[in-house]
Amino acid sequence: MLCPFHYFGITDLAMISDEGNSREEQLENFRYLTSDDRVKYVMKQAAYFGYSGKRVKGLIFCSRVDEARELSSKFNEHGLRTIALSGADSEEVRADAIERLTMEVQSKEDDYLDYIITVDIFSEGTDIVEVNQVIMLRPTQSPIVFIQQLGRGLRKASEKEYVVILDFIGNYKNNFMIPIALSGDRSYNKDNIRRYLMEGGRVIPGASTIHFDEISRKRIFVSVDNANFSDIKLIKENYWNLKNKLGRIPRLRDFDDYGEMDVLRIFDNNSLCSYYKFLVKYEKEYEIRLTLKEEKVIEFVSKKLANGKRIQELRLLNRMFSDALRFSLFAGLKEELKDRYGIKMSEEQRENIINIMTNQFPAGASKNSYAECVFIEKDDVVGADYHVSRSFEKMLANRDFNEILKELIEFGISRYERDFSDTYRETDFVLYQKYTYEDVCRLLNWETNEVPLNIGGYKYDKKTKTFPVFINYDKSEDISDTTKYEDHFTSSSSLIAISKSGRSILSEDMQNFLHAEERGISVHLFVRKNKDDKISKEFYYLGQMRASGKIREFVMPNTNKTAVEIEWLLDVPVREDLYEYIVNK
Repeated sequence: MLCPFHYFGITDLAMISDEGNSREEQLENFRYLTSDDRVKYVMKQAAYFGYSGKRVKGLIFCSRVDEARELSSKFNEHGLRTIALSGADSEEVRADAIERLTMEVQSKEDDYLDYIITVDIFSEGTDIVEVNQVIMLRPTQSPIVFIQQLGRGLRKASEKEYVVILDFIGNYKNNFMIPIALSGDRSYNKDNIRRYLMEGGRVIPGASTIHFDEISRKRIFVSVDNANFSDIKLIKENYWNLKNKLGRIPRLRDFDDYGEMDVLRIFDNNSLCSYYKFLVKYEKEYEIRLTLKEEKVIEFVSKKLANGKRIQELRLLNRMFSDALRFSLFAGLKEELKDRYGIKMSEEQRENIINIMTNQFPAGASKNSYAECVFIEKDDVVGADYHVSRSFEKMLANRDFNEILKELIEFGISRYERDFSDTYRETDFVLYQKYTYEDVCRLLNWETNEVPLNIGGYKYDKKTKTFPVFINYDKSEDISDTTKYEDHFTSSSSLIAISKSGRSILSEDMQNFLHAEERGISVHLFVRKNKDDKISKEFYYLGQMRASGKIREFVMPNTNKTAVEIEWLLDVPVREDLYEYIVNK
């Protein structure tokens, strides 16, 4: 229904700030933005990248009315035909400009326009199908506005095979919004943004293309590195954008349905931890107040379960709303999971879920933090099923708490069905999705959550016979020699990984690796590009792997510690785009 687009992220002429702090700085920025040099540069790039059709019919978006007027004057002086329009112009003036932009030209004397230069109009609700070039001369403040402006050129028209999008990228702190907008990924996850930036046109299906020149790409990388996506200001901006669009307080699903920020960013914010707490702190119209114990339960479900990485706990919680089911919670859960999702719940998984829902799974500070989060109790009768705990039953009697929890569970179920239902080889993992250490321990059905310091690069669990391997592909320059492992892919289906220091071929963990198949041990690979992102502590799941038999013991450089190098063969080759992202510097 839409025509292809070719997007070009082009370096702007100079490194300018987002906004000058003083009037002098603002004036200096204005002079730069409307200088003859910049006008000539924009015209040169517009002519170079071109358009589809007999003549250019373009829209130019800029930041300020005075800038639009001055640019129009300068463009006209240099031979183009342009007009500046803003919200102050009447519908008649706008309609006349659109007619002049789209008219068929018979001679140079015709009153046609090459470009309309606009500030706060034509982002949405305007249908100018003939537009074949869109030029963006302003910083991207919102992914939604960016797509609305890009979309002005996406309507099909005769003699128009595609639309050209030229985005002039300066030194703006919000440049990270560009790959967010182009990819449609609203997670505000730095690793995701970097990957989309490197992948370029692979993000967009069909004949459309995306290209950034080297300097503009570097500027966006700097913007990503400097961004704080847990910043409350960013969260509030996205919230108000969505509320203004809806005209009401958004529900959790609204953030997904309307393409706003991923609400998991709210859950990840340590001062918030839940959407409920955000609304209490920042939404004057929100009047619901829970007890501290109820608030802690909502926080637990928000942070631990609502991402949808496993459906079992969410479905168990869902059963607690039914009077008929709340006294025999597990009796029908196994059948429900099999019928709805084709999931076979093992006894190990049942025990793991029980530990999670009775606060036996967490280790360390987390156990004390969520001491009130005991959802189920076992009947005194031998072999009896579990029922809703007395403390949680009291909370469910609170209608407000009940509704908040229901919404949270529905959101988590929708996330599972959207992102995590396509599991890999009878596991709860999805290839190429991302998981934290805690996620991995839970989804492998371990009895307790092993904190990262106890896991290190890998950890074997004897009860479940599972052996997850965690690799930080890009190592920091300042790490110690005993942890400077040179793990690396040799192809998309093979990997060289180094053991922990102090290991020999005869070490127990090495023997378990080498004889995993005959011992019934499953080895799972988790890789992240780097570990410098304090928000995204997640690894890509790359499936199961087996040792090829090629193994070498050696002494680590600058130490007297031995280590073991093993070649691994992956069951499934790493998807090409992700493989290139991981291995390329």
